[in-house]
Amino acid sequence: MTHLLDLIHPDAGTVLISEWRTGTPERTRAAADAVIQEWAAAEPPPARLAQHLFVATDGTGLLHYAQWTSDEDHLAWARAHRTAVISRVDTLVPGIERPGLNRTRLHRSVVHDAGPRPGVFAVTMTTAVEEMVENADTPVTGLLATHIHLAADGGRAIVVSEWTDATAHETAAADAPGVRTYTLHHSLTP
Repeated sequence: MTHLLDLIHPDAGTVLISEWRTGTPERTRAAADAVIQEWAAAEPPPARLAQHLFVATDGTGLLHYAQWTSDEDHLAWARAHRTAVISRVDTLVPGIERPGLNRTRLHRSVVHDAGPRPGVFAVTMTTAVEEMVENADTPVTGLLATHIHLAADGGRAIVVSEWTDATAHETAAADAPGVRTYTLHHSLTP
């Protein structure tokens, strides 16, 4: 699997992170296939620099990680095209829950071990921003890298950490609330 830093586009003015809750592995696969079909069929927006799709390790959802030139460019595209794209996915997989889109900027990345490829990505949403920034430098067995994305309001962060495998993550973060783990499923770059 690829490191997150290999996926990050240097010209990204905004990183959009959103979760889709599908409920079952079958629905997750169907939603992932529908999203990929929509991406392949549509004219790529010039302001979308990269789009990555992650699948939850428990099979209950997807995580979208999109990089755009700016929030304004994304909003212009969303006003004109999002409804059509999403409605086609919803026709194939009705009832997807979408808790919301997070507009972020990559604040900081700390790489502990660039050698091994990550087996799993752990995603945490938190308001303990300063604590996460301070803890990012602390090496933990199996932790390859930590990437802190700050929300536009500065009061929240989404932390994407790379782990050698699910067991290493579970051992280190067994009691951490609200952490979901994913694997990279598909990437789309111009």
